[in-house]
Amino acid sequence: MEEYPLKQIIDEQGNLVDMQDRDRIHKELVENGYYHMYRIRTFDKKAKSLQRQGRIGTYPPFEGQEAAQVASALALDSDDWMFPTYRDHGAMLTFGADMVRTFLYWNGRVEGCVPPEGKRIFPAAVPIATQILHAVGASWAEKRKGTDHIAIAYFGDGATSEGDFHEGLNFAGVFQTPTILFNQNNGYAISVPFERQTNSKTIAQKAVAYDIPGARVDGNDFFAVYFEMQKAIKRARTGGGPTLIEAVTWRVGAHTTADDPTKYRSTEIGMDVVDPLIRMERFMKNYGFWDDAYIQKTHQQVEEEIESAVKAMESYSKANVEDMFDYVFAEPPKQLLEQRDSYLELLRGQ
Repeated sequence: MEEYPLKQIIDEQGNLVDMQDRDRIHKELVENGYYHMYRIRTFDKKAKSLQRQGRIGTYPPFEGQEAAQVASALALDSDDWMFPTYRDHGAMLTFGADMVRTFLYWNGRVEGCVPPEGKRIFPAAVPIATQILHAVGASWAEKRKGTDHIAIAYFGDGATSEGDFHEGLNFAGVFQTPTILFNQNNGYAISVPFERQTNSKTIAQKAVAYDIPGARVDGNDFFAVYFEMQKAIKRARTGGGPTLIEAVTWRVGAHTTADDPTKYRSTEIGMDVVDPLIRMERFMKNYGFWDDAYIQKTHQQVEEEIESAVKAMESYSKANVEDMFDYVFAEPPKQLLEQRDSYLELLRGQ
């Protein structure tokens, strides 16, 4: 769509689209981006392996979305708020979430919902789009308190069909809240393709209805996401209100480890072309940022961290099944108590 072109800084081969962008890309940014992208991809691969071995529960992989998650998280300040979905643990880890607790979350323990001291990271939202309202509310509170802190809400293309999405954008627009509404359009909402999700050509154009800025970026281009985030964050901190960002990317694997994507989509898209990590590596080699010693050190450091985190996660006792029933209602309804008793009876019989 002409009004919302796909913004890009580096192309699929790692070449700068406009050489004028070279001056704002520095070594620290490149190496920080590469480190976190490699870190969360290695985490993701390990988590999938653990699930297949029965060592954690059902898991939603995010391979292919590393640039969108890392770049958006790195652009934030430490006092900002993050409202993730169940597929944004890459962004959470980049923003400062504890890796052991992240593994614990996928192993069914409530400790996985607790952020490190001082980090404003909400538990991952499994209900679709509910976190958008929470983010708008938190950022509105910061505005009323007179701070310059912002909130980011992550969501997929399927969330744009939910009422909470429209209510959140409407409220954010009316009250000009400092909110970044960050959509990762990865092509499918479970098995529903984007063209069946909306008649709009883009998600970014939905910003028009609420008279807020909208932008559409190549979500596999770390720099395109990072610089667009910087622009939106500056606007939010200085009273300019919310921004809707659509990061166009691709979910390589299944919706979750309980899903078989071959039943509803083609596997023709080659990840050697769109893969954000490969694109970053090509850029680093093309423009003199590649350093074999740094790459080797990064890989070793990340792999040691992940193995240590897995060992720590597995040192915990098994999750308490009763946690599912005990922390939902102040006064549990009869039906919930019956479910609990039935389940505990089943466990005793095993």
